[in-house]
Amino acid sequence: MNPLLDLSGLPRFDAFKPEYVTPAVDELLAANRAAIIKLAADSASPTWENFVSPLYDATERLNRAWGQVGHLNAVMNSPELREVYNANLPKVTQFYTEYGQNQQLFERFKQLGASGLMTQLTPAQRAVIEHELRDFRLGGADLSADSKKRFTELREKLSALTSRFSDNILDATNAYAHVVESKATLAGIPDDALEAAHEAAVADGKSGWKFTLHAPSFMPVMQYAEDRALRETIYRAYSTRAAEFGKPEWDNTPLISEIVALRQELAQLLGFASFAEYSLEPKMAESPQQVLKFLGDLAAKARPFAARDLAELKEFARDELGLADLQAWDIAYASEKLRNARYAFSDQEVKQYFPETTVLPGMFRVVETLYGVAIEETDAPKWHPDVRFFSIRDREKSLVGQFYLDLYARPSKRGGAWMDDAITRRRTGSGIQTPVAYLNCNFAAPVGEVDGKKRPALFTHDEVITLFHEFGHGLHHLLTRVDELGVAGINGVEWDAVELPSQFMENFCWEWDALLPLTHHIDNGAALPRSLFDKMLAAKNFQSGMQMVRQIEFSLFDLHLHFDFDPAGGVSVQGLLDDVRRQVAVIVPPPFNRFAQSFSHIFAGGYAAGYYSYKWAEVLSADAFSLFEERGVFDAETGRRFRDEILAVGGSRPALDSFVAFRGRPPSIDALLRHNGMMASAAAA
Repeated sequence: MNPLLDLSGLPRFDAFKPEYVTPAVDELLAANRAAIIKLAADSASPTWENFVSPLYDATERLNRAWGQVGHLNAVMNSPELREVYNANLPKVTQFYTEYGQNQQLFERFKQLGASGLMTQLTPAQRAVIEHELRDFRLGGADLSADSKKRFTELREKLSALTSRFSDNILDATNAYAHVVESKATLAGIPDDALEAAHEAAVADGKSGWKFTLHAPSFMPVMQYAEDRALRETIYRAYSTRAAEFGKPEWDNTPLISEIVALRQELAQLLGFASFAEYSLEPKMAESPQQVLKFLGDLAAKARPFAARDLAELKEFARDELGLADLQAWDIAYASEKLRNARYAFSDQEVKQYFPETTVLPGMFRVVETLYGVAIEETDAPKWHPDVRFFSIRDREKSLVGQFYLDLYARPSKRGGAWMDDAITRRRTGSGIQTPVAYLNCNFAAPVGEVDGKKRPALFTHDEVITLFHEFGHGLHHLLTRVDELGVAGINGVEWDAVELPSQFMENFCWEWDALLPLTHHIDNGAALPRSLFDKMLAAKNFQSGMQMVRQIEFSLFDLHLHFDFDPAGGVSVQGLLDDVRRQVAVIVPPPFNRFAQSFSHIFAGGYAAGYYSYKWAEVLSADAFSLFEERGVFDAETGRRFRDEILAVGGSRPALDSFVAFRGRPPSIDALLRHNGMMASAAAA
């Protein structure tokens, strides 16, 4: 049996082959179309039972099967899988576009929404119907026949272009390698990074040390390599990926212009003046102008701190490192040296206290204490030997959710860290369907041995924060108590609120009682010393101003690109980014830098005209965590309320209502500014 058609339990990754994709997709598309024709033509008045539920039964099978294919394409990319993925992507995109434009379905949802039956439905069911009505309008259901045809063409073109954008980044990243033969050139780079680089060279049949553009290889060079020329070489390669400097077929520059133009045309077909207005329709923010004001106010508060951060870094680099002309490839290196000088510790020193074998159980204990659950490792079919699988159970030992954990970088895996859903909770005829999530990171894999055993992976504190962040997304999906597919877990949650649970979890990485159990020195077994933690805490807001204006820069670029930028005008996309940098940035990259060409969040992900969501949701997450600061970070009652009012309700009610239900008032920006050490600026403003 085709494993993609077997949706009776967990995905059968051990039986997957690329040749299964096309027949499975074709069969599921045919079954979905037949079901939709039947449901749309039913003469009976629509109810939840005879219309909505069977419609979701049909579409869920396709969603889950195609979701497995998309997941594998992201984590186990191969020429064969990429070919079948890209061959089937237009067919799947066409189906979802047809669904969104199906006038008969739309009319039946409108009929149900206007009927007295709405009062008999649960709040979650009413939210599903309200979201469907909104999404039909955004999907072009009200368009004329000719406009629907063009809308479909635009959706299919955009799907193909964004997939190619992502492929180009992966190919350009994988194609680059820099082999160093002289050990002297590698001074300053930590031993574990050198060991990994040497193993990579040996695997290629070469001597020396092989460095790539994958984060576990790229970052140690930028942060620690004393050889400035080596830093510049690696930086230049990284910052020009998928641009005009490499293979023409991997150049994302023309794709960006085409994507932006097509998005604008799509939005205008629906009556929106810009793609940004179209994108904001289902979000918390009410208009592009409101977002621009939010970002502008935040920039005004952060920029003085960013300017101070840069001035301090330049002075230190000049006086202590002999770098009179601080360049982009010097920033991470000089920053690490300054932090070490100011706070007397380095990332590499801290890293020795965070082996994977201690971090994971410690993180699980935080969650178990907060939410009254138990997490245990179990077995399941996997796509790679490094993948692990876990189950979450409640106090009654009932299964609540399950998740895969894929922590390490590899050439077949796209960069970054992300959570995705494999199975969503819903009530079926046989009971509650257990939600399942994918949690993916790109950390360095274990290298070497200790005491005759394979040495566990070591995480920097930033990587621990990343792990907590993704687990926060996972908990949002897994701890839901909503039984309706469309609004369970992260489904139906406004995009600019979806980062709330993930950024909320990051705060525990700065709490002594939460962090200490995650630590165990790799060589001597000692826990993290309080004195070292105090240094880390003192350095928490080190360069926070620079970091914040960098995020604001990306957010403004994204929003302007999709709001008031004219692709046919006299300013290029790079020119727009340069203009934004002149307004808010304190660090301006060199002219050859091509950041936009690898900005996959907005050109190949779900963040188009929505990158501001990180800062928007950080206001919510910081303010939510401030209640734990007031009552105790492990206060059981506060943890229960956070689960009940934020995590459990999913998209069944507006995110603002959920926040107010938890916090007791609307959100305030004060906690975010305080967490970033910027309250003085706020008070002055």
